[in-house]
Amino acid sequence: MILEVAVLDIKAGLSADFEKAFNEAQKIISSMDGYVSHQLKKCIEEADKYILLVNWETLEAHTEGFRGSAEYQDWKKLLHHFYEPFPIVEHYMEVEV
Repeated sequence: MILEVAVLDIKAGLSADFEKAFNEAQKIISSMDGYVSHQLKKCIEEADKYILLVNWETLEAHTEGFRGSAEYQDWKKLLHHFYEPFPIVEHYMEVEV
């Protein structure tokens, strides 16, 4: 399993609107092939900051499947205008220790 991590800095004062839009957008991502689960967490120290954690079966399920889909265009329309700056998205995998 792959964990997608995105720190989301929302334009000042738009957090409530972002949360409403995310409520709609999460229906899109959760319907995608290879999607496992997600969490959206709000930062305590910074009012307009969130972290999005998405578990995918494979890296390709996110980078090719989701991002290459028509549904991703709907996701972008719902959410991308809230970000300032645009988030860096990273992927993590389990480490066997």
